[in-house]
Amino acid sequence: MNDLVTLADLLAIVCGSLVGFSLALIGGGGSILATPLLLYVVGIHDPHLAIGTSATAVAANAYANLIPHARAGHVRWKVGFTFAATGVIGALVGSTIGKAINGQHLLALFALLMLVVAMLMLRGRRGGGPDRYPLPQMYPRLGAVGFGAGSLSGFFGIGGGFLIVPGLMFASGMEIIHAIGTSLFAVGTFGLTTAANYARSGLVDWPVAAEFIGGGILGGWLGALSAKRLAKTRGALNLIFALAIIAVAIFMLLKSLHA
Repeated sequence: MNDLVTLADLLAIVCGSLVGFSLALIGGGGSILATPLLLYVVGIHDPHLAIGTSATAVAANAYANLIPHARAGHVRWKVGFTFAATGVIGALVGSTIGKAINGQHLLALFALLMLVVAMLMLRGRRGGGPDRYPLPQMYPRLGAVGFGAGSLSGFFGIGGGFLIVPGLMFASGMEIIHAIGTSLFAVGTFGLTTAANYARSGLVDWPVAAEFIGGGILGGWLGALSAKRLAKTRGALNLIFALAIIAVAIFMLLKSLHA
């Protein structure tokens, strides 16, 4: 029994490291694999428990990665707070609906979302430009986009950076480096809201979440060290990662249909 527990602990740390490594190396999409890894590798059998645990880990890792971006001046705090304010409401609504949906149905929808994320990764990100709108004119856009992104983040228990980054660029016109830095505040806040909602229902495995977070910090550190060395192969790595997401999504769809 102790060997099994040790193996499960090790798998949680390794899976967390993979997610953290991919996020630091590629810059997005990594957290979408957290729930499938918790389900099919770590061995959490309840989809809702996996989503709640994933949201906890995603929130912690987002806040941890926010620190260096804030120090570098890449976080637009007023925009981030405005975006997150309505997004928190969306995350609360989305996570409440997600808890009420059949676990297998939720996984099937999650797999479809993974396919969308993979397509966006293959398409790539545009660089954006300087801020186009003064803050007062941003409020309606930031509120609407924030609520939508927060709702999806809460519903699926994901970070949602693939939605939040372009959403911030659309609503404010900010450059992509500022959108990435600011998005981490929103990702952490949405994840924390979702995790708290799931925790109220006892749907967070705290020991596994702690191991996943620890692994994510280690993986993020290794990914950051490797980023410059592997910069020339970033496009190929992005392609491989997107194809991996597609393969996992197809696997999840088949499992859900079989169940």
